[in-house]
Formats: sequence, C-alpha cells, structure tokens
Amino acid sequence: MSNVTIYTTSQCPWCKKTKNFFQEHDIDYEEVDVESDEDAQEEMIEKSGQRGVPVTIIDDDGEEEIVVGFDEDELSEHLGIEA
Repeated sequence: MSNVTIYTTSQCPWCKKTKNFFQEHDIDYEEVDVESDEDAQEEMIEKSGQRGVPVTIIDDDGEEEIVVGFDEDELSEHLGIEA
C-alpha cells in the first residue's frame, strides 16, 4: 500500500478536488498545509521544484512519485485505480 501525502493550502480549489478524488477512491492520505508551515513548504519545494499546490507525493516502498496539480489520470496510474 502506498503512502500518500498532499501539500495544500486552505483556499486551493485544485487541492480540494484532489482530496475529493482520494476520498471517492478510499485512498488514505496525509495532508500538509504549506500555508501555515514554512518547513513543510520548503520540503515541498525541495522535493517537487514547485511552489504551487497541490503537490502529491506517492511513496511506494521508498519509490516516490510526484504529481503536481490535479491530474486524475496520473494519480490513478500511480495508485492503481482503474478508470
């Protein structure tokens, strides 16, 4: 089972879409609010090279996949969700 972390802010509509997608597919995830946590923001930028959210990190036994933005196809592929 993959560990899923999503970096978000409170006003991001794409973050909400991504979290809704996870909930619809019963995907457990950890949410990290980069709006209020500077260390988390730096970590997100270091891992993804991006300042925008959402950034989703899918860790499958130490192999990390990074999805920037809400990309339903890419998320489905990395999480093994069939269309």
